[in-house]
Amino acid sequence: MATTNDLKNGLVLNLDGQLWTVVEFQHVKPGKGGAFVRTKLKNVMSGKVVDKTFNAGVKVETATVDRRDMQYLYRDGDDFVFMDSSTYEQLPVPSAVVGEAEKYLLENNSANVSVHEGNPIIVELPASVELMLTYTEPGVQGDRSTGGTKPATLETGAEIQVPLFIEPDTKVKVDTRDGSYLGRVND
Repeated sequence: MATTNDLKNGLVLNLDGQLWTVVEFQHVKPGKGGAFVRTKLKNVMSGKVVDKTFNAGVKVETATVDRRDMQYLYRDGDDFVFMDSSTYEQLPVPSAVVGEAEKYLLENNSANVSVHEGNPIIVELPASVELMLTYTEPGVQGDRSTGGTKPATLETGAEIQVPLFIEPDTKVKVDTRDGSYLGRVND
């Protein structure tokens, strides 16, 4: 159990038998009346996002979630197999749990896997990853203007937008939260 004062981003709550993770929270103290906490919660299983308001100081049930640093090994059918970096235990994670992270997941890359009662519930990648571009239209002389972008395919198969001057077979840094291009990586 925790109070609404203990809420923070990433905390997993057990509300009415369902697991919800806190995406955003804001403590509000209006001029009149009691303080309250405005939250944005995401359902761990369905991905549905809802806004919920709690009175300040109210007790909320937290879920026991074990966050483990794991290494992605390989894909086995609909499962992604991760290995715990400390115990070498392998854990199959359903593709529904991996979700959008699949676009930026390469073998041997690290990820944080949250486990609740033995079941993986959330896979979090680092904020950015370095991936090779496998295809994009070649840059043409004069494509140095700012602001122009073109589609490019990453080695994982995901498509992102890159500046016009980026060549094929370039290693780039990608934001895993929104898939945006962050820059070239010089080896």
